Amino acid sequence: MQKDNKIFEDLAKMTSGAVGTFMDMKREMDAIASAQVEKMLQKMNLATKEECDTLREMVARLRLEQEELKTQLKQLQEQKKSAG
Repeated sequence: MQKDNKIFEDLAKMTSGAVGTFMDMKREMDAIASAQVEKMLQKMNLATKEECDTLREMVARLRLEQEELKTQLKQLQEQKKSAG
């Protein structure tokens, strides 16, 4: 009976060690994958969030300006029609 307990203890220790090893392998694989993805993204030369936000603001201002210019053009066309 004592011998069976020793076998189970050894088996539990071995299983625990294997689980720890697999967890370490998973962390290492995650780190490698993350580094590879980061490397690919840098090669793609993507815009940063700040650049996208700046561009979004510029486009919003340009749209507003375009609407103002459309309104001014309509007013000028109406003035020309009424004068002529």
